[in-house]
Amino acid sequence: MCAFKKYIVRTACLFCACLFSGFVGCYDPAPVVSPPGYKLGSPQKFIMSESLHEISGIVTLRGNGDTLYAIEDEQGKLFYFHPGDGKFAYKKFGKRGDYEDVTIVDNKEFVVLRSDGSLFVFPLSLVQDGNMDKVEKYENILPAGEYEGLFGDDNGGLIALCKNCPDDDQRDEVSGYVLERGRRNAPGTTNSLAITSHFKVDVSMVKLTSMKRKVKFHPSCLARHPLTREWYIISAVNKILLVLDDHWKVKASYPLDPSLFKQPEGLAFDRKGNMYISNEGGQGNANVLLFRYN
Repeated sequence: MCAFKKYIVRTACLFCACLFSGFVGCYDPAPVVSPPGYKLGSPQKFIMSESLHEISGIVTLRGNGDTLYAIEDEQGKLFYFHPGDGKFAYKKFGKRGDYEDVTIVDNKEFVVLRSDGSLFVFPLSLVQDGNMDKVEKYENILPAGEYEGLFGDDNGGLIALCKNCPDDDQRDEVSGYVLERGRRNAPGTTNSLAITSHFKVDVSMVKLTSMKRKVKFHPSCLARHPLTREWYIISAVNKILLVLDDHWKVKASYPLDPSLFKQPEGLAFDRKGNMYISNEGGQGNANVLLFRYN
């Protein structure tokens, strides 16, 4: 009778093990929720060189994805490269500093954002001819705060997002500033650059909660989708991507997998809607992730 009981127990255990393994084999992980047209879980990855270990901003020229322009946040260098070819050229535009983003305005000028709100402006031609001694500097042109996101349009306008400003409650809102280039008043004078408007992005409805309190939202980069005209904002700290309408109202939010998005600090689109997100290296290699638009 004892042997029979042991047989029953072994058979029951074997049945349970097989049943469990069957469940495990049939288990499918939850699909990654992504903005329409993208698959956030299936990017093409480009590894950056050690010189771009701290890559902090990227941009395309005229929506051409064949070449990416990038900065890292220490050396004051503008890099340019073809994704995948392993060659990373650069031109130096400034001294050492905490540079956070780069954009292009009116398809004519690069603008680099320093974390204290200072801007560095220079024509595309300076990068091509190697003469980088005509960089315009606008020191602390933005209100006191910490800035990481900058976007330039084809009409000479700039939009800067504040990562951490004293007048904002980042649990509910973050500030944005619109800047515009003035016209030349006389031969030999330089363009002016000034804030023309201030707006707030309401993030109070975005789920950024922890066990104890609501977490603050700290934007790292922004870009505008060339086809849908929606705004995309990424927060590296919060590991989240927001999609907003033309009036800066949040339409949707998408969590970013930390194993894939180690520190997403740069965002750009090409003319086809393909999305590029750069990640600082941390303990590994920095990279640029390409998400094709379908």
